Amino acid sequence: MSDPRPTPEISVMVPLYNEEGNVVPLLDRIGEVMSRIGRPYEVVMVDDGSTDRTAELLKKAVGERPNLRVVFFRRNSGQTSALAAAIEFARGDILIPLDGDLQNDPGDIPLLLEKLSGGCDVVSGWRKNRKDPFLTRILPSKIANGLISLISGVKLHDYGCTLKAYRREVLKPILLVGEMHRFIPILASWQGAQVTEVVVNHRPRVSGKSKYGLMRTFKVVMDLMTIKFMGSFLTKPIYAFGGTGAILFVLSFLLALFTLWEKIFQGVWVHKNPILLVAIFFALAGMQLVMMGLLGELLIRIYFTSSHTTPYVVREVLESSCAASPVSV
Repeated sequence: MSDPRPTPEISVMVPLYNEEGNVVPLLDRIGEVMSRIGRPYEVVMVDDGSTDRTAELLKKAVGERPNLRVVFFRRNSGQTSALAAAIEFARGDILIPLDGDLQNDPGDIPLLLEKLSGGCDVVSGWRKNRKDPFLTRILPSKIANGLISLISGVKLHDYGCTLKAYRREVLKPILLVGEMHRFIPILASWQGAQVTEVVVNHRPRVSGKSKYGLMRTFKVVMDLMTIKFMGSFLTKPIYAFGGTGAILFVLSFLLALFTLWEKIFQGVWVHKNPILLVAIFFALAGMQLVMMGLLGELLIRIYFTSSHTTPYVVREVLESSCAASPVSV
């Protein structure tokens, strides 16, 4: 029997971990906002292995509320995994993730939709007036956001804001692992998506505890290195490894010449000259890096061949509707 409910146009996605005090108020607020918008929608909530009453409250809400879909994880897997699951189980063409702690305001969803209707593919929220501790949350965030914008070339003020809006098609080629959810606008932009941002509200947490700490900043830096490598060298790893290896080879050669010069003109014996050891180390390291680059090239070719993917994304294909005129010979 077919489902009589209309296919949702908008999917609001919420990852949850130990948010028992926020589940019901958040669902109430989302329902209030989406009913005013008047477009078919669904709410997809992912319980990321909560150890409090979050799962219990979600099971109860499924039986009482319409347009709600809940995914339960067996164990805690992290926010990126929760969002990846939400994307997989969401049915809407417009995907809107937001945090489950009520610090993101669902009332800002109409602003995101308005920006999308103007032709953008990704709309990122900007918590211009954050309600978080300055030293432990706001200052590290400002530094990280500036660094990310500088390295990626995508200028956004607030990569860490979960409240965003995406057209589904821009997420299809993106693989979410690690802490990569915050870098989706970058990955989408590198594939030709139009990215913009809009100022959104940010509320102080009233229930539950924050899951973020200073250690998260370290993880962001590590993922930023991965993002930079993916953007610049994903399809040509030999440029990264081989280029560095070539530099080490040149340094090794110059140091070896300097060692030879000292032996001939200053009488410094090789076994008393530590520079020769540095030259040998650079040569060995350079050779290893070049070999790693070649192995990376082989792996990239195996990946694209076995997964039937391509290193490019086609936006549109146009074809002439006119038949070709016969050619006289």
